[in-house]
Amino acid sequence: MTDSFPTLPSLPFDDDKLHEECGIFGILGPKDAANYVALGLHALQHRGQEAGGIVTYDPETGFNQARRFGYVRDNFTKASVMETLPGKISIGHVRYSTSGAKGQTAIRDVQPLFAEFAMGGCAIAHNGNLTNATALRRELIERGSIFQSSSDTECIIHLMARSIQKNIPERLKDALRRIEGAFSIVAMTRTKLIGVRDPMGVRPLMLGKFGDAYVLASETCALDIIGAEFLREIAPGEMVVITNEGLESFTPFEKRPSRFCIFEHVYFSRPDSVIGGHSVYETRRRIGVELAREAPVEADLVCPVPDSGTPAAIGYSQESGIPYAMGIIRNSYMGRTFIEPTAEIRNMGVRLKLNVNRALIKGKRVILVDDSVVRGTTSLKIKEMILDAGAAEVHFRIASPPTSWPCFYGVDTPDKENLLAATMSEEQMRVHLGVDSLRFVTLDGLYRAAGQDKGRDNAAPQYCDACFSGDYPIAPSDKLSAGFKTREAV
Repeated sequence: MTDSFPTLPSLPFDDDKLHEECGIFGILGPKDAANYVALGLHALQHRGQEAGGIVTYDPETGFNQARRFGYVRDNFTKASVMETLPGKISIGHVRYSTSGAKGQTAIRDVQPLFAEFAMGGCAIAHNGNLTNATALRRELIERGSIFQSSSDTECIIHLMARSIQKNIPERLKDALRRIEGAFSIVAMTRTKLIGVRDPMGVRPLMLGKFGDAYVLASETCALDIIGAEFLREIAPGEMVVITNEGLESFTPFEKRPSRFCIFEHVYFSRPDSVIGGHSVYETRRRIGVELAREAPVEADLVCPVPDSGTPAAIGYSQESGIPYAMGIIRNSYMGRTFIEPTAEIRNMGVRLKLNVNRALIKGKRVILVDDSVVRGTTSLKIKEMILDAGAAEVHFRIASPPTSWPCFYGVDTPDKENLLAATMSEEQMRVHLGVDSLRFVTLDGLYRAAGQDKGRDNAAPQYCDACFSGDYPIAPSDKLSAGFKTREAV
């Protein structure tokens, strides 16, 4: 198959953000289950915009699948597509690739992946990243496996094929015991919906109920969109197998300390989701409160860099007493596929997405609150826009610690040398960005905002914060073999 993902116009605003790999959703029970999956994937679109896929099973037509490039709304709202997906069991996936060739994703890489085993078919959708996928792929190919995609998820399929277990859930357990890394998975057979998280629970997975139907989703916002009740999170290291008779829970892995990705609180998850019993919105607001306590500055306005900086800016304003204002306006209708831009238009950079409220900004001392600084290119552009609008001073406050280390657990992170905080001190970054002051929330402050009241330094970390600390809870085996040096080795 030669279909490839068309290269999209890449704008600086998009390039200078970290991207979650994907979102997953599954349901067993209702007629036309695919329609509910499409709605769930729409709610999870922020987790992946490159492509999406849905698989169903119907006794009359067997397994059915549709995989498309682009947004859910452009593909899975069409009757011509949805009519090909009958059945009462379905899973789906939205993708932002962290493996394979960027901008050249083949349709065969789009999940869910499907395989036919001796005991029947199985579809799998995966959120996360396998840190030993390269070694596994090499071993499997040497033993005769033939890979069809560049996705690390396909390693799971081949490991299942080599298992001697008699049913698919047991084969999946066998396969997952061989892999390293972060994974939340939804899978389906003709009669079973399966959900599983890695032993450290790095990536999220929620369990809900829709009438008599069970639902699995990356975030609670996807349960909300179909009117499902949130029951609980799938526990780290837990596998649930759901049939028409009910739900069974298994713990197939050795117990390990939970290390949920803290960046889910900072940026990845939607603010209307609930994670670990905490409102994502409220956690982000509390980050702003911590920032105001740790890094006060005299100013006239607190302005968010929309949209992810908004809750933290509100918290900063509330704690500092400095008025909150929408100094930057986002063009909500500017998607990545807006136009095929000329070089001149591309040079406009973030102005295609963001515009300064000049009447408000002129002559003011402005605090800009953003979620993170990655390469720093967007921060430079925004600073220039604010100064062009006549601001007297520009102060950056960042609602996460400096991003100094790459993520290997399902987040698209630049190489370490392209992370601004990996090559510069905070003061050097301030000078580079040309702002009056620059401060990041401390890792302690971030932990307090996320519910660990003693901070990080005074208690064992309950989150994965490797992108800030260099403390990798799961060894990035493939990267270490390729020469990557951890914090301890540097």
